[in-house]
Amino acid sequence: MKIGYKLSAEGFGPKELVRQAVLAEQAGFDFVEMSDHFHPWLDVQGHSPFAWTVFGTVAARTERIGLATGVTCPTVRYHPAIIAQAAATLALLSDGRFTLGVGAGERLNEHVVGRGFPNSVPERHALLREALEIIRLLWSGGYQSYRGTYLALDDARVFDLPPEPPPIAVAAGGRDAARLAAELGDGLFATEPRGDLVDAFREAGGSGPRYAEVPMAWAPDEHSAARAALETTRWAVTGWKVMSELPNPANFEAASTTVREEDMLARFACGNDPARYVEVAQPFVDAGFDHLVMQNAGPDPDGFIDFYRRELDGRIRALVPSTA
Repeated sequence: MKIGYKLSAEGFGPKELVRQAVLAEQAGFDFVEMSDHFHPWLDVQGHSPFAWTVFGTVAARTERIGLATGVTCPTVRYHPAIIAQAAATLALLSDGRFTLGVGAGERLNEHVVGRGFPNSVPERHALLREALEIIRLLWSGGYQSYRGTYLALDDARVFDLPPEPPPIAVAAGGRDAARLAAELGDGLFATEPRGDLVDAFREAGGSGPRYAEVPMAWAPDEHSAARAALETTRWAVTGWKVMSELPNPANFEAASTTVREEDMLARFACGNDPARYVEVAQPFVDAGFDHLVMQNAGPDPDGFIDFYRRELDGRIRALVPSTA
C-alpha cells in the first residue's frame, strides 16, 4: 500500500503547495498528487497555478517523495508532444520520482484555448489514445512523425530523456477507459471506489499501480470540517458527468447550490475521528486500489498532515480487502 497527499492546486497558491509537499515528505507520505487545471472548480477556491512549474520546484525541494499529476489532459489545451517533453524533464529533475497521470479532461480547463472540447466520450477517448501513442513514440527516442484522425506530430524529438520513461497512470470513469489504461498505460487512476474499473483494468492485462482519491476533511470537530468541505469542495458530489462538462467555476457554483452539509458528511471523512477515516478508505481497498491519495478538503492542511502522521498512517497502511 502506498499513501499519497493531494496538493489542492485549486485551493492554494504555488509557494504554499511547495511548502505542503515538503511537509508531506517529512510526515512520511509516499507521494504527492496534484491536478493540472487552468481554472479552479469554484471561484471561492481562488487558485490554479501552473502544475509543471510547481512540480519542478517540488522536485528541487524534496529528496524522496514521489510526484504524480492527477491528472493532465494531453489532447486540447496541451499537445501531447509538449507533455512528453515536460514529463521527461520532470522525471530527470526528480531522479525518476515522477508519474504522469493522464485523462480525457474536463471542459472546465480545455475550452480556454478556443479549440473546442469534444462532446462525445468516445471521441475524447480516441483523442486520448492518439495522445498516448504520440507520447510513447517520442519517449522511444529519435525524430518521430505521426498522423492520426485527430492529432499529428511532425518530425519531432525529445532530446532530454530519462533512463527509463516515467510510468503513465490513466484516469478512468468507465470500463472502456480502464481497458485503455491497461493497453497504453502503466497504471489506473480513479476517484470512486469502483471495483468494476479495477476488474476491467486487470481483465485487459493491466497489472500496475491503481490510484484513487479518498475524500477527507480534517478539522478539530466534524461540523467545522463539513462546513469547510461544503464551501470549497461541494462540486465533488455532482458526479463525473457534470464535472466533465461544465465550462466555468460559475457553472459549478450554480450546479452545486443544492448540496448540503449532510451530503458532505456522507461522502467525506469529516472531523478528527480516525475510525471514520478508515471507514471511508476501506471501500477503495476493497475495490482493489493500492495507491490511496488523502484528499483533504478541511480548512487546515498543517493540522491534517499532523493528524495523518499521528493517527492515520499506520491504520491506513494496515488496511486489507474485507474479503481477504
